[in-house]
Amino acid sequence: MTSLPRASLGRVLEELGTTLLGVVCGSDDRAGDIGGVVIHDPLDAPELPENALVLGVGLHDPADIARVVTELGRSHATALVVRAPVEPDEELRAAARTSGVTVLSFARGASWTHLAGMLRTLTAAHADPYDTDASAPGRTGSGDLFAVANAVAALLNAPVTIEDRNSRLLAFSGRQEDVDPSRVQTILGRQVPEHYTRILEERGVFQEIYRSDRPVFVAALPDPDDDTVQPELPRAAIAVRAGDEILGTIWVVVHEPLGKERDEALYEASKLVAMHMVWQRADADRERRLRAELVATALESGPGSPEAIRRLGLKNEPMAVLALTVVDTSPQHRLPARLATERKRITDAFAMHLSAVHPRATAVLIGDIAYGILPLLTQNRQDAEERAATIATEFLARVGSRLRPLIGVGPLAADSSALARSRSGAERALRVLRSGNAAQQVARLDDVHVEALLLELADLVPRGDIPSGAVARIVAYDATHQANLVDTLRSWLDAFGDVAVAAAAMFVHPNTFRYRLRRAAEVGRIDLADPDARLSAMLQLRLMALRDAADAD
Repeated sequence: MTSLPRASLGRVLEELGTTLLGVVCGSDDRAGDIGGVVIHDPLDAPELPENALVLGVGLHDPADIARVVTELGRSHATALVVRAPVEPDEELRAAARTSGVTVLSFARGASWTHLAGMLRTLTAAHADPYDTDASAPGRTGSGDLFAVANAVAALLNAPVTIEDRNSRLLAFSGRQEDVDPSRVQTILGRQVPEHYTRILEERGVFQEIYRSDRPVFVAALPDPDDDTVQPELPRAAIAVRAGDEILGTIWVVVHEPLGKERDEALYEASKLVAMHMVWQRADADRERRLRAELVATALESGPGSPEAIRRLGLKNEPMAVLALTVVDTSPQHRLPARLATERKRITDAFAMHLSAVHPRATAVLIGDIAYGILPLLTQNRQDAEERAATIATEFLARVGSRLRPLIGVGPLAADSSALARSRSGAERALRVLRSGNAAQQVARLDDVHVEALLLELADLVPRGDIPSGAVARIVAYDATHQANLVDTLRSWLDAFGDVAVAAAAMFVHPNTFRYRLRRAAEVGRIDLADPDARLSAMLQLRLMALRDAADAD
């Protein structure tokens, strides 16, 4: 397996420094690759991976920062990011020196969400056993679009951004701090400002860029009325193409149209960027496939499970399996391609949600079900399963979908050898939810155990064998005489023989109900005093209802 290296702290500062991040105190050249990006939570301390980069959202008091830095040092974290401005006092400097944790400041106005996304892109380790070209000359990881942007900027001697078709920022070069307001807002918000894109659309700039295979000069926007606002500078832009598909654009801040040499350099650079964007897409697809294979192997609890668990970054610890799918409840069923796209989107969101809860959690799409493996910090089965169900419920409350997401929660697996049982339980609970026999969208197996048993019993009984015996005779009589004897028998069994309750459920007088019940016993030739006869009738009626509901769907 060929592994692409993670980024070190120095690499992160090289790519995101000056514009987004600055060093407050501590070393900026700490050795070792960053093991993960984690958000600090003072109420529920997350388990940190080795060499974690921690986002200190809400931390601003130097004393609080010093305390957190000391705590992070015990967990061998690499750095703590806090919102600027930060004035370090001697206590904070001492804490950074003693702990070895570097304190970084994050530019005001920038989004924590966007920073987390860029950091995860830069620090992601991509590994693919099928990729024999991963170490080929000139090929870098998908996170190295930042390195490509810096290389293009060096060729053109001008600051560069790489954006996708929706003007979302993918990567940027250095020297961005003194450009113009739109470029600064683009980097801080990881999205080109709406007013800027609107003006470009009105001018037909995007159409011109997409029609041309050469760089296009974009004139400066009109000077603002406010003399204190820095004017916008001109740009040179070129579309990034893979065949006939437009992947994105490269934007270069310039003061005048590019000369012949720089024009040719940007044209050639667009081909390089296109290769990296295609590799980025392929890397993501290969990583999904590899992770899906590893998760599938881990969930089998077979001979290959321990190695799959190790490669997934999991430990031999208490875990629960969650099974998620989406159901199309619209009258006009959506196209299969749209369902597949929505499943992938929901799975990506599910994986992000679980990883925010626990850094070793993972989720992948296998077939039409997304399986999540969630490590839990307790051996108490009831508490662990309730915690997993709560996490699943919180996810569904946050995610938006035009479909109906459903999640089955498996029983707690004490260690990795029991993951197969947890997966089976999650699938059984999910099946009940999909069948419509439960109103909720999240269910533990314990919550729907009876319904799951009935569905499995229905699988074992051939369709032609139900109804049979007494129930078959009553069904045949009802079909001819419309006597409601089947409903009468079902209501009596559901009411545990209480005629008053059963009659009220059918909105008839108790005497009328008693007559119909006697008639059902006569027609079906069933002894209602025999517990085995009652059990047989109840099971058949339940299975008939399940199959009628399935046929209606």
